[in-house]
Amino acid sequence: MAEGEQKIALLAGASGFVGNLTLDVLLDSADVSRVFAVTRRPLGREHPRLANRIIRFEQIESQLKGLTCHVALCCLGTTIRQAGSEEAFRQVDVDAVLAFARTARAAQAQRLVVVSSVGADPGSKNFYLRTKGEMEQALTGVGFPSLDILQPSALLGWRGEIRPLELAATAIMPLVNPFLTGKREPFRGIPARTVAAAMVGVTRSGRRGLQRYTYSAIQALSRIKPARLVK
Repeated sequence: MAEGEQKIALLAGASGFVGNLTLDVLLDSADVSRVFAVTRRPLGREHPRLANRIIRFEQIESQLKGLTCHVALCCLGTTIRQAGSEEAFRQVDVDAVLAFARTARAAQAQRLVVVSSVGADPGSKNFYLRTKGEMEQALTGVGFPSLDILQPSALLGWRGEIRPLELAATAIMPLVNPFLTGKREPFRGIPARTVAAAMVGVTRSGRRGLQRYTYSAIQALSRIKPARLVK
């Protein structure tokens, strides 16, 4: 699509921490004409440009057949504690992400933006980082002309649920961040709102191919504003 034209966005994970904030940014963006938010349960919010599609991710490809969009944004993710097992974790962070990606590509999306993690590596000994790396690796085979992978470290902000480690990170990371410089900069904690703004900002970047972004690049993407709309 041409720069300055409004786009239709397909969003997964809108009920989550980053996903909910990303939905806010999308609905507040003049260059987004429609947002299809796919969730397991109703979001419970109304907006003239929002269409909340309730789906089962195991059946997403058939349930969204016929839908079209320009860009897709994926904020799906869980924790092993929430999921209950490593297998259940993979079902969300790999299987559901890939099912969404295939659905978005079938819907003619030219760009996929996904939240991963700093340090993601399919060869890592750490289960979480290895799983994120395997997810990234699998996404490269889906066939998007543009694939943007955001790799934040600790997400700062207040969730609806209390997670002790993340509460500690939100309090401590702003004090630690100035000491994380050079090669350690990607491990700086970053506000979830900044990541959400970057998710939408990268859809305006015009970059093609596979791109990965860590702390400083995510900060820069969050500041990209919409081009003047074509009338």
